[in-house]
Amino acid sequence: MPQLRKPYLLYLGDAQHPTDAKTACGLRDWCPADVVGEWSLPAATVSVGLTRLSPADAAARGAGSLVIGIASVGGRVPDSWLPDLEAAIVSGLDIVSGMHTRLTSFPSLVAAAARHGVSLHDVRHSTTTFPAGTGIKRSGLRVATVGTDCALGKKYTALALTNALHARGQKATFRATGQTGIMIAGQGIAIDAVVADFIAGAAEVLSPANDSDHWDVIEGQGSLFHPAYAGVTLGLLHGSQPDFLVLCHDPTRKTIEYRPGFPIPALSVAAEQYLVNARITNRQVQLAGVSINSSSLGDEEWARYREQVGQELGVPVCDPLRGGMDPIVSRLIGV
Repeated sequence: MPQLRKPYLLYLGDAQHPTDAKTACGLRDWCPADVVGEWSLPAATVSVGLTRLSPADAAARGAGSLVIGIASVGGRVPDSWLPDLEAAIVSGLDIVSGMHTRLTSFPSLVAAAARHGVSLHDVRHSTTTFPAGTGIKRSGLRVATVGTDCALGKKYTALALTNALHARGQKATFRATGQTGIMIAGQGIAIDAVVADFIAGAAEVLSPANDSDHWDVIEGQGSLFHPAYAGVTLGLLHGSQPDFLVLCHDPTRKTIEYRPGFPIPALSVAAEQYLVNARITNRQVQLAGVSINSSSLGDEEWARYREQVGQELGVPVCDPLRGGMDPIVSRLIGV
């Protein structure tokens, strides 16, 4: 991936739903030193709690890029954002996008970028040609985060697991599979932009053969239970060939977000479904733990819920932002 100019101004467009801002939240939480503030249209009702700066103000403070901090359904860049994006270009900022719509599909942005000597980065789109998956076992250790739904903590869990493995003296690499993870890690493959026949192959490329004691921590995407994105999840799961899975869940969700007709299964059912599908390319795969977004639970309620889920599934239950992932890491490394 081309080198991105930091620090970033995070653009929230006209976001109306907090989960749409997951890219902005991820950058705020995992590389805060690289973020100077946020900007949005007046219609936006979402904020990530940063200083509000116009593109000109951000440029004056040393910002190098405006990053589209939205990951909306369909990944479309609406025409209503173009005046703000052009204002950022005029202010000397590069534009960084992880949306499905390419910045380079807008002639006005391309022309403005050329006039002002800045770059347009479509990090979701790769020029690499990927092979079909082989299913052949590779050396090294792999743990993948999987979820009962989208946008509930798979990236945060993978990043926290990587840090926790490092803290225990383990060799580990975070393998980014989405636009936010790529912006944080500086490399990776946006797996949902890969042609379907080659998703498993791209996942094999992303986590190649490695030292026998090296951990690849693979960021999950989508959900097996999502009517739109299950295909991406399955291809990533098969190509990753994980030795362990960490199941991610938000206990407040009863149905797939934006899809009220699709109930989220019980965690025991979800775990078994993931294991059944993962066994296609790694028959020895195990469930290492459950990662919960417990932000909606008070301390006592969280303690009860953690104990209940742990007893039900027989694995450690953690929240990456509330106590960390060390119990799951202990299970991974057998300590």
